Amino acid sequence: MCGIVGAVSTHNIVPVLVQGLQRLEYRGYDSCGVAVHGANAQLGQAPGLQRARSTQRVSELAAQVADPAGGLEGWSGIAHTRWATHGAPAVHNAHPHFSHGPGPSPEQRAGRIALVHNGIIENFEELRESLRAKGYVFASQTDTEVIAHLIDSLYNGDLFDAVKQATAQLQGAYAIAVLCRDEPHRVVGARAGSPLVLGVAQPSLYLASDAMALAGVTDQIVYLEEGDVVDLQRGQYWVEDKHGQRVTRTVRTVLAHSGAAELGPYRHYMQKEIFEQPRALGDTLEGIEGLVADLFNHPHPGADTLSAAQVFAQVDRVLILACGTSYYSGCTAKYWLEAVAKVPTQVEIASEYRYRESVPDPRTLVVTITQSGETADTLAALRHAQSLGMHHTLTICNVSTSAMVRECALAYITRAGVEIGVASTKAFTTQLAGLFLLTLVMAKVKGHLTAEEEARHLKAMRHLPAALQSVLALEPQVMAWAQDFASKDNALFLGRGPHYPIALEGSLKLKEISYIHAEAYPAGELKHGPLALVTSAMPVVTVAPNDALLEKLKSNLQEVRARGGVLYVLADADSHIESGEGLHVIRMPEHYGELSPLLHVVPLQLLAYHTACARGTDVDKPRNLAKSVTVE
Repeated sequence: MCGIVGAVSTHNIVPVLVQGLQRLEYRGYDSCGVAVHGANAQLGQAPGLQRARSTQRVSELAAQVADPAGGLEGWSGIAHTRWATHGAPAVHNAHPHFSHGPGPSPEQRAGRIALVHNGIIENFEELRESLRAKGYVFASQTDTEVIAHLIDSLYNGDLFDAVKQATAQLQGAYAIAVLCRDEPHRVVGARAGSPLVLGVAQPSLYLASDAMALAGVTDQIVYLEEGDVVDLQRGQYWVEDKHGQRVTRTVRTVLAHSGAAELGPYRHYMQKEIFEQPRALGDTLEGIEGLVADLFNHPHPGADTLSAAQVFAQVDRVLILACGTSYYSGCTAKYWLEAVAKVPTQVEIASEYRYRESVPDPRTLVVTITQSGETADTLAALRHAQSLGMHHTLTICNVSTSAMVRECALAYITRAGVEIGVASTKAFTTQLAGLFLLTLVMAKVKGHLTAEEEARHLKAMRHLPAALQSVLALEPQVMAWAQDFASKDNALFLGRGPHYPIALEGSLKLKEISYIHAEAYPAGELKHGPLALVTSAMPVVTVAPNDALLEKLKSNLQEVRARGGVLYVLADADSHIESGEGLHVIRMPEHYGELSPLLHVVPLQLLAYHTACARGTDVDKPRNLAKSVTVE
């Protein structure tokens, strides 16, 4: 959820560090900071660590470090954007953290170690008490400051050795980058449970939590593995694995795109990304002709990797693991996989799955869904499933170089492009497209898809970008709804069948960015409790495609109207639901069969977006949320 950038170079690296933080802003944060070895160290004068921190945006930090009166300049440094876990968003809790060691002199007590950290240290309280007993002074409420003091307590002239000793005592997840006052041309990094990459642009070397932070600086990226410790010095680096052995990690060419994309005619990135969905779907579905299982083969197969066709033939059921919006795409896919492919499917919230007793089955295909490919809970759930003997794994992911893709045997890479808005939009619809393709391939392998059905489904998928463009044309009508919603405190969303997860996604979008409390229910559950909430002050949004459940759904609508509720209905053109008193209808351009969920979610995205605009919230960076959730 946080962002790390570090560098060792032969020139002033402060602008690169700040630029890297700007590229990571889309992930969400509530404070930021940078620390460097002061430029005096390069002139043979007494070395020292300097830092600047802020609870404002990175642009404010950039102004601080560029100030001629008190700015920063240095040839090695670290920087960070923080999403608060331990301790409130405040300058004293912002990274980088300095050590405050025991000793009689100010020099001994002053910060010798500077450190930035992503993750959560579970045994920080125990370590903190031990360090306090040794005379260390804590200036923050964070778990991170413990690591800085611990490294300082173990330091004996070699930063790399001190970091190795310190990480051996840490329990939990971490990615860290560390500076030492006494070693001005060195940065040491380590990771376990949180991502960290090395960027190579000799003689400069970089660390980052995401390759995107280094876009425009280098495309030569080393993905550090679990337990790695890396030593960066001018023009050279080395890596030791979790066993303390010197190892060589592959340098990959990664064409990362900058998060600082142009907004063009749009007010926010979320609006831009909603309108990018026709293009994103077109790119994601490129090359699907013939519907072969090869679509899901791993982009970097190993010598003993089974092909997707071989794996699909061996599995009897599917287990989907995901969080948030990705979880709702999995819930939609359950309807498809069971109805079309006839494969029993279970969908689990990743953060719950790993902590409960379950019954493993080696003939299960474990499917993870994640936009970033670095979601900590989903990665942990995947590893848990593998530890139970379920080794047929596949990921639907938007980032081909992510940890999730590297750890799954099979992969389908969606091509949504960089998604900057915290509230996911185009990533969700491209996930649905990938999951429907998986459904068709599984159905074909299992003998449940005729040639005629395959042709019909592929024709519908090819038409999706055009169909979505027609839905986006409904934006003015959705904006009128948003004016009604802007003054509300609560909202209810209803759907049935595969559109129930779409209602869930619509309610999530509204609460994420407008801060309106929203809930979603299967429409048939109204009379079992939620109907008690219905009044004229509670708008009820209903997804009403013309499917086998339409008549049942109409009865649910009448239940709402009879209690004075106000309905907002997304109806297909031929559903015979007409606007009237307390009933507002937007007609979808066409009925789209099994793929209808991909179309019906778009007006719900627009409703959340325009309601948030009307309420004046920070649409792209909603409070308390982060884009890439890399902690539990």
